[in-house]
Amino acid sequence: MSLLDDEAHRARLERGVAEVLTFALPSIRGQGGFDWLDADGRPLPDRPPQLYLTARMAYAARIGIAHRVAGAEDLLDHAVGSLLGLHADSRHGGWLTEPGRVTGKACYDHMHVALAAAAATEARHPDAPELLARAVELIEDRFWEESTGTLAESFAEDWSDPEPYRGANANMHGVEAFLALGRATADSLWPRRALRIAERLVHRHARAHDWLLPEHYTADWRELPEYHHDQPEHPFRPYGATLGHSLEWARFLIELDSFEPLDSRPWLVEAAVGLAGRALDQSWAADGRPGLVYTVDWTGRPVSVLRLHWPVCEALQASAALAYATGETHWAHWYDRLWEHAETYFIEPAGTWRHELGPDLTESGTLWPGRVDVYHCVGAYAGPLGGTD
Repeated sequence: MSLLDDEAHRARLERGVAEVLTFALPSIRGQGGFDWLDADGRPLPDRPPQLYLTARMAYAARIGIAHRVAGAEDLLDHAVGSLLGLHADSRHGGWLTEPGRVTGKACYDHMHVALAAAAATEARHPDAPELLARAVELIEDRFWEESTGTLAESFAEDWSDPEPYRGANANMHGVEAFLALGRATADSLWPRRALRIAERLVHRHARAHDWLLPEHYTADWRELPEYHHDQPEHPFRPYGATLGHSLEWARFLIELDSFEPLDSRPWLVEAAVGLAGRALDQSWAADGRPGLVYTVDWTGRPVSVLRLHWPVCEALQASAALAYATGETHWAHWYDRLWEHAETYFIEPAGTWRHELGPDLTESGTLWPGRVDVYHCVGAYAGPLGGTD
């Protein structure tokens, strides 16, 4: 029997949701936004609040509310208030990546705001209609490109100077946001748009590379395979293929396949299997040590051998989703193996997750010091339980 069928394990997952969100409660900042916490739950110095982290907290809090976690409503209320206040750009519209500093307007950030708006809508937060209306307006006016069925990458603070680059990462989170908007509003426009993004990036580009997904493109969607070759450990745009993103895409494709308004797309499940299989069956322990390396090159050789927590969180969700969608024990076995790996190397007694391991599989802080982000952790616990209601 897989852990997915074990009631004691499911109870452990419920506790995990509560443990992670309880740990996050002290991150609430009186001035708005959320502090970056260290391993002991203390604010990290000189780390200002970030838009995507505030938006992700709204999403995580929505899950906490569904699982009756004490304090989750406070997290959601603070996140929504911060998005309508501290992070909002009252001069040019949209949201500020880092309040108090001139920053561009990034698709990645704004898709997380849309995700937060959908979460607040599902939770029936009183300010959700305003946040949702603002987020949808920005998608329509600035980011959605109907001619390509994809999202623009970024602009200057005043929405001038569009960046001549397109990224799979921002578009992937666009898929996530559009799926959430589809659930929250029951408008089939959003899953249809998510499908268009997936068709280009996964059905076209990832399939052509034996399920390694190119991350970087020109403005007219030509691949840039050597992009950031000199920055192999960039936190958002690293060189090569990012295995964690393949697993994230896999679960989004499974969710997209479940939307009834869409015509049947048999390639969605096939592609999810392909992406997850390339990441797990072919790339696990790629450097001879347990786990998933951060990135690989186009032959599948490791580039960055850091182990980050979020690919494991995504692998747990993807393997559970594939086990449920396909009925194949292969994915249930992977889920069990991944859970053992997470408990051995990442999960602490309090239920929080170490965010990064070095080559010796002990904690490091090269990219992500402390316990910055609960979004992936909450998903790892709640995703295999299924649903949020």
